[in-house]
Amino acid sequence: MTKMQSILGLIGWIALCFVVAAVSGRFVPGEWYATLNKPTWNPPGWVFGPVWTILYAMMGTAAWLVWRQYGFRRAGPALGLFLFQLLLNGLWTWIFFGLHNPAAAFAEIVVLWLSIVATIIAFWPKNTTAGILLIPYAAWVAFASVLTFTLWRLNR
Repeated sequence: MTKMQSILGLIGWIALCFVVAAVSGRFVPGEWYATLNKPTWNPPGWVFGPVWTILYAMMGTAAWLVWRQYGFRRAGPALGLFLFQLLLNGLWTWIFFGLHNPAAAFAEIVVLWLSIVATIIAFWPKNTTAGILLIPYAAWVAFASVLTFTLWRLNR
């Protein structure tokens, strides 16, 4: 692989993550979310943009590290898990903000978190740095899971 192919690959993987963010970003918190009862530890809205920007860049970089080293042929299952969790990542926004369904969003985010952990486990032996890059994402989604559960319970 040439240096240019590698750079284009990095850009592609990161762009893929941001495409999912852009598509799911159509479903914004809006008026419905503003009316929900929230816990005192609910982060302010301005936190989410910077956090997700960093996480999506780290996610794309992690996938690129595995892809660059092994390609799709030798890392297909690991990269498949990555793509699956990315799909679930975008789906949560639609379920929570689009459908206004915190209960279903909680069930979905648990599956998302499990798929992130599975991706970390699949990436780790291939490229430890790639696995490490996904740990903050797993931690943020664990926090988001607790928040989603709490929002569901407070607003039943």
